[in-house]
Amino acid sequence: MTAQTDTHTTAVYKVTGMTCGHCEGAVTAELTALPGVTSVKAVAATGEVTVVSAAPLAEADVRAAVDEAGYEFAGQA
Repeated sequence: MTAQTDTHTTAVYKVTGMTCGHCEGAVTAELTALPGVTSVKAVAATGEVTVVSAAPLAEADVRAAVDEAGYEFAGQA
């Protein structure tokens, strides 16, 4: 799901393999480093990661960041 307003875009992604707060932190750190990202909330229990950014992100960039964190990107929720 992606929602866009005049000032930001919010997208929800599915990430598999997260099991704890450390996992959430690793995914959050990698996604926060992407240009334009202003907020990331990862929830291991649901496998959902909500990303707020200045503009829509390229799926390849999100996938690469999740891979770098050591988890599997499963697409948009």
